Amino acid sequence: MSAKPSSQIFAGSRVLGYVSTHVPFVARFIKRRGETLLCTSVGKWFHTYGCDKFRLLSISGEHPGPITCMSGDNFHVYTASENDIYAWRRGCELKHVYKGHQAPIHKILPFGIHLISIDKNNVLKIFDIKEETEFLELGFDEKDFKISTICHPPTYLNKILLGSQQGKLQIWNVRTSKLVYTFDGWKSPVTVTEPAPAVDVVAIALANGKIILHNLRYNEKVMEFVHDWGKVSCLSFRLDGIPVMVTGSTKGHIVMWNLEEKKVMSQIQSAHSSRVAGLQCLASEPLMVTNSQDNSLKMWIFDMPDGGARLLKIREGLSRPPNLVRHCEPTGENLLAAGRDSSLHIMNTVTETFNKSMGRASHNRKASKKKKRIEVDYLVLPPITKLSSCMQRDKQWDSIASLHDGMYMATTWSYNRIFMGEHKLKPPEMDKGVQATCLTVTHCGNFVVIGYSNGQVHKFNMQSGIYRGFYGKEKKAAHKGAIRGVETDLCNQRVFTVGADDKIKFWYFKLATSPFHIMKLEESVNSTKYHRESGLLALANEDFTITLIDVDTMKVVRKFDGHIGKINDIDFDCQSRWLVSSSMDCTICTWDIPSAQLVDIFYVEQPCTSLSMSPTGDYLATTHVGELGVFLWANKLLYERIFLKGIDRSAVDIPKLKLPNSTIEKPEIEDIGIIDLGEPEYKSPEQISRELITLSDQPTSRWLNLLNLDIVKMRNKPKTAITVPKSAPFFLPTIPSLELEFDLEKDKENGDRKLLIPESLSTLSPFAKRLVACNNPEEYGPCVDKLKTLSPAAIEAEIISMGVDAGGSIEVMEHFLSMVGCMLKTNRDFELAQSYLSLFLKTHTKAISQSKELLNVLESVEEAATETWSRLQAHLMYNICVVKALKDM
Repeated sequence: MSAKPSSQIFAGSRVLGYVSTHVPFVARFIKRRGETLLCTSVGKWFHTYGCDKFRLLSISGEHPGPITCMSGDNFHVYTASENDIYAWRRGCELKHVYKGHQAPIHKILPFGIHLISIDKNNVLKIFDIKEETEFLELGFDEKDFKISTICHPPTYLNKILLGSQQGKLQIWNVRTSKLVYTFDGWKSPVTVTEPAPAVDVVAIALANGKIILHNLRYNEKVMEFVHDWGKVSCLSFRLDGIPVMVTGSTKGHIVMWNLEEKKVMSQIQSAHSSRVAGLQCLASEPLMVTNSQDNSLKMWIFDMPDGGARLLKIREGLSRPPNLVRHCEPTGENLLAAGRDSSLHIMNTVTETFNKSMGRASHNRKASKKKKRIEVDYLVLPPITKLSSCMQRDKQWDSIASLHDGMYMATTWSYNRIFMGEHKLKPPEMDKGVQATCLTVTHCGNFVVIGYSNGQVHKFNMQSGIYRGFYGKEKKAAHKGAIRGVETDLCNQRVFTVGADDKIKFWYFKLATSPFHIMKLEESVNSTKYHRESGLLALANEDFTITLIDVDTMKVVRKFDGHIGKINDIDFDCQSRWLVSSSMDCTICTWDIPSAQLVDIFYVEQPCTSLSMSPTGDYLATTHVGELGVFLWANKLLYERIFLKGIDRSAVDIPKLKLPNSTIEKPEIEDIGIIDLGEPEYKSPEQISRELITLSDQPTSRWLNLLNLDIVKMRNKPKTAITVPKSAPFFLPTIPSLELEFDLEKDKENGDRKLLIPESLSTLSPFAKRLVACNNPEEYGPCVDKLKTLSPAAIEAEIISMGVDAGGSIEVMEHFLSMVGCMLKTNRDFELAQSYLSLFLKTHTKAISQSKELLNVLESVEEAATETWSRLQAHLMYNICVVKALKDM
């Protein structure tokens, strides 16, 4: 099986910024957690959030296509993708797949042990949830009854209410598959049906803006409202005992209706910038949750004086695809992402809980915030096209400067206070139609230098926003064409400007009248990127090549040729060894600067519009055409051993990679039944090599205090005497250890003997008997394992019992010394052997000195211990000498 094509350097990690789509969310109260969970669709996946902290809890597996609708009950979350339905447990475990539809599904309703679904062909199917079998199928004529809504009225056993685009409503008994009743309707398509807390009453929203509370049993209209803020897209009732109905509109407004007084109680204008997709009031709480296609999920609390709601919690991303992404901190944990919706967001690469929105760029931020406009806010500025930041003085004043599409004015932002600054940077005199094309914030964070389409370059103060001069002679531009790039060096000594006249001009930062050097280029430049630490200036040319210039020597040092489309963005890595570039040919290339070669290239599904390499080198962040998220690619060189070599684009098959999804790669849904468990769990061998000294896995308390057990016993001696019960209960003999084990040695030893020897006649312990039975060094292994299971006190008792005066023998002592010698020779359990030998010598010193047999065995043990320790000591002294020599250099 051939390996999947992949990039040599980058691997898809995850995507940031996805929160919600046009699919209504699902709210499920989990009794065990005591919390309501919210599930929102994000394309081919869905996210699960907790209401308590609004934190992302889990991400589902990938669906074959975008999720079209969702629903849930106490056990599963149901999602529809293309023609199939999937049931998920715990937000990420696929349990069931329901197949049978011939068209995409747009409505799902859990109904007890059954699941009801409706597809685009106007076919209603009922599935058995557990068995995954089809229970019932009903077909409807689209001309007479095109199903648009479905709900289950409480207390109506086995019955569902269907709404249609023709305005009619029908009640069906799903058990008998019979039509119970047909309501004529109000000659307007039904958009929403929602059961009310009152029995037999259902709220019906029509396309003409009317909301009707209808009694199903008596077929009577209870009350009627007229919605003047667009069509009703969703509807819910407060479930905390207050008679209030809440509606969401297609224009993003939310209206609260007082059902007792039959009038509007309060409204939230422009609650969302797009259609309110889902709205639901939480049970027994004054809370409401909404989601929208503007990529936001919001929680509202009903605590306003007029009974209205205010925003309590929010999770949001960019409502339109981002066109610019930049790292803004040395840690690389936070990104700045600017979207086509004129907003600026901070995205955290560690956890999305720290994501923040800095708001939308506006001519007057305070006025835009105070005025709740129903129509379009005309104070909003065009989308951001360029960004530059420096966090050196972020605590004191604004640290981010931005340019906007088609404008010569620049704006500032405060990263620390997370909102747009007050300064609007404008030159004193500027011709009509001139646009700002590029900018850079100096390394000290005090100045911003801006280039314009008429060739002028102006300088401003970031703290006060005061104009600080221009580069060039009076009333003359710095270049004859538009400025394509402007950069400053690390020490604020030089300014580099690149113009459409194919020239690079080097200016002193303070002396701005004339450049001190002019360099002619061979190609026209499209954009620039400067690495201040290395002094390398990269130029993205209009002929799809990249030129690298050393600003210290003012010479071209590298030239890269390989793209076949317009270069959108370029960036250096943290060590300025790589140059990463993206192009409209859907490729992302990595160029090795020292060798001047292309070392990595891969295709993506959509062209990359902007990229940024992390200051720590761990991630590459990219944005793509038509995608709302910011995609992170992990640097594989940080955790894999990879050797890079030059690549000839025309001679290799360029791999095409999928954009990173919300989670790590998982098996596809079609193959979910066959799960590859991978290789078995790795277990380290007991001894890597016989030449290496191996320590045991015993805790330190088992061997460290063997020589000082008498001191430990004195310290742990109880202050009061232990009272013995009058009648001790019967118990089985146990082995002294940390785990409860019964001593069955008697049965094992006497099981094969016909002649039973009384235990009272035997003076050796079970361990001593096992030790004497060993005839060769290989048989000492079980004895060592037995000692490992004993406590320090039991080990001391065993060694003491080996003495002749304690019932042991010289033979037992010889075998014990032989066992220690085998442990030293095999280089295993080194610290245990040293500890056991020390205790043995301390206990039986007199007996050893009086026995020639023990002295002969002890000499061989001493030789093994000396050889092992000498080898270990030589390695330790060598390492100490090397370290000391390095410290003295």
